Amino acid sequence: MTNKPIADLLRPTTFEEIAGQEHLVSEKGVIKRMLNGGRITNMIFFGPPGTGKTTVANIIAKNSDMELYKLNATTASLSDIKAVISETNSVFSAKGILLYLDEIQYFNKKQQQSLLEFIEDGRVTLIASTTENPYFYIYDALLSRCSVFEFKPVSSKDIVPVLMRCLDKMNEESGKSKIANEDALEFLASCAHGDVRHAMTLFEGAYFASDEVITTEIVKEFIPSVSAGMFDRDSDVHHNLLSGLQKSIRGSDPDAAVFYLAKLLEGGDILSPIRRLQVIASEDIGLAYPQAGQITYALCESAKALGLPEARIPLANCTIMLATAPKSNSAYEAIAKASQDIKMGKGDVVPKHLVAPLFKGYVYPHSYPNHYVEQQYLPDDLKNAKYYEYGNNKAEQAAKAYWDAIKGKKK
Repeated sequence: MTNKPIADLLRPTTFEEIAGQEHLVSEKGVIKRMLNGGRITNMIFFGPPGTGKTTVANIIAKNSDMELYKLNATTASLSDIKAVISETNSVFSAKGILLYLDEIQYFNKKQQQSLLEFIEDGRVTLIASTTENPYFYIYDALLSRCSVFEFKPVSSKDIVPVLMRCLDKMNEESGKSKIANEDALEFLASCAHGDVRHAMTLFEGAYFASDEVITTEIVKEFIPSVSAGMFDRDSDVHHNLLSGLQKSIRGSDPDAAVFYLAKLLEGGDILSPIRRLQVIASEDIGLAYPQAGQITYALCESAKALGLPEARIPLANCTIMLATAPKSNSAYEAIAKASQDIKMGKGDVVPKHLVAPLFKGYVYPHSYPNHYVEQQYLPDDLKNAKYYEYGNNKAEQAAKAYWDAIKGKKK
């Protein structure tokens, strides 16, 4: 039996064999239609690992008759790019060169720019792939010359048939007649988190660890307790989970909020959600429930002292409390407006009467009824600026009513 991984043995050679990505490679898929139309543009593929990016590039090259060159940006250099470019005058590249550049996010600006001249005049057609958001990692000049296509995680339903093909192929290679329980295949497919290659790798291990029947119990021995995407704190997956946590709390959905918290904690991260929860307490709950900041801090400190797995309990309390609390972003908006004026060069000079004891004119509010007296505090060029607007919630409206009465503005 060959030592070649099963994922390579069963790599699709046609679009019809690809699991998932119907929006790209089915008969109505945009890439399939473009290929049928006889025109291949420069493309950027982005999406999680194991979703078919390299496979689709191989199929495109095969069907376009272009000479395919592959580089990986984690190891390739500028000289490697020049070596590919030098082949543009070769007899073997008469129909053009298709350069597949994997992990393009690892190329710096100079390396990415070195491609521009050759993709503009058509000597090279570029297909670049990345697991990161291309709008963050690929420079605008290159991005503007490419079509961007998203590869989505493959559903468990679409992965199961792939695993069945793995079983047939491995039985054929080994001369055995093993079988797999349906629930074992479904469980394995669900644990792959949309990564077909990972599912096939897990299945390969389970196949060799089993006797005659591949069971769920055997599969579980190969399932890691965390997924790589969640564990990598610099990945888009991790940032997306934090964004989902904050937006769910902001949207007052405790179920979604505690789900995203659980995903982060299952990935082994405790500090990122702790920091984000403390930001949320001030940014999204704010003055509508001022005690939220103190409660959040106390619960987060408790979580740090406990560590995982017990830390999930105070953090769940905190998350649900914030999600169900009244909301206000009035303080967030106020500081944002003030910061904008500062960036525009306004308010450089503090009013003289506030710079004690060099200048006279400052009035001491505590010497007046209700500890208030009207006077100018903002710089002259901003004296009529309005940054804070009372939020429409019980706490802030109570404060507004109080100060309207004190300041003589009550109608």
